[in-house]
Amino acid sequence: MPKTVFSVDLNKAPEDHAIKTHNRWHPDIPMVEMFKPGDVFRVECHDWTGGQIGNNDSANDVRDVDLTRVHYLSGPFGVQGAEPGDLLVVDILDIGPLPDSEWGFNGVFAKENGGGFLTEHYPQASKSCWDFHGIYTTSRHIPRVRYPGITHPGLIGCLPDHALLAEANRREAELVSSDSGRVPPLAALPYADTALMGQMTGEAAKKAAKEAWRTVPPREHGGNCDIKNLSRGSKVYFPVYVKGGGLSMGDIHFSQGDGEITFCGAIEMAGWIDIGVDIIKGGVAKYGIINPVFKPSPVDPHFDDYLIFEGISVDEHTGEQYYLDAHVAYRRACLNAIEYLKKFGFSGEQAYMILGTAPVEGRISGIVDIPNVCATLAIPTGIFDFDINPSSTGPTKQVKGADVAKTS
Repeated sequence: MPKTVFSVDLNKAPEDHAIKTHNRWHPDIPMVEMFKPGDVFRVECHDWTGGQIGNNDSANDVRDVDLTRVHYLSGPFGVQGAEPGDLLVVDILDIGPLPDSEWGFNGVFAKENGGGFLTEHYPQASKSCWDFHGIYTTSRHIPRVRYPGITHPGLIGCLPDHALLAEANRREAELVSSDSGRVPPLAALPYADTALMGQMTGEAAKKAAKEAWRTVPPREHGGNCDIKNLSRGSKVYFPVYVKGGGLSMGDIHFSQGDGEITFCGAIEMAGWIDIGVDIIKGGVAKYGIINPVFKPSPVDPHFDDYLIFEGISVDEHTGEQYYLDAHVAYRRACLNAIEYLKKFGFSGEQAYMILGTAPVEGRISGIVDIPNVCATLAIPTGIFDFDINPSSTGPTKQVKGADVAKTS
């Protein structure tokens, strides 16, 4: 087993660990440890909320979660010889849940505290808890489904440099100012009060926290990309912006559907990742890299039967026609799938969470046929313990009794 270079004690708050976590991106956050090209090491990670969500039957914790504190990241780790303009090559060799913590959670955030992809349809907080059985997962809150997970880090990336930091802060602030009263806001701007700056301390940490990126979105350096295929055997090529690279990771998902549509949208867990590192000198210019490039995991659940739902870029409320809008089209595909699953007895929230947690496949199937984008959502029929395919007899109610956790 590789050496563990970042440890997590679930009985302690993230802030109380000897090696400090960080929940912001900033070029000056010190490296936790330096490695040589070719080294392999193990990294333990908090769940993305740092333990704010419990394994219980109330969604009060999802409603009240402090999203200014997320994500809790392990790192940054440096690689000797890595310089700006290089590619940092990261192999995800293995990944799993922390011992004695073989469970995870999924949630729908309240509209006023984060929201989600379908927040206008599901504005109230709700939650499901999931138990792990080897590679499989089930939930007491969503019966009649069982599926293998494609376990992966939802968030992994390298430190930005000062130029990229300033540019992203400029463009995101400009976006927020275009609709400053929007709920939820259009972007998560720097917020120093709850910033954790890793091993950085004192006045330097306070100053950096005022401009440090929140970890919510992906950016050119990687970050919160939520790509379910970054699992065992994946290889990622990250552009290097600072000396050493500054690789950090967290937000481990046991399983996730394409889009992570509930926002707290995968099966979130605390876990560990085995990482290998290498460098391609001058790789950014050699290959014309702007955003990270990756090779997907060769390990995938094997499903050979799907039910695929289409959506087009027409608003479901008003009938307004949008021009080649993939966001609207994928939303419609998701809503179509939810309405279908409700015919078998699932509540809307249960169906929503299935789409966020199961290994569903999202696609842009057509993006040139004006005025409509065609987006599709493919649900593997094998995740259900009953037949969901259409038939002449019509659907029958299969799900009774259980429902997702609600607020009180």
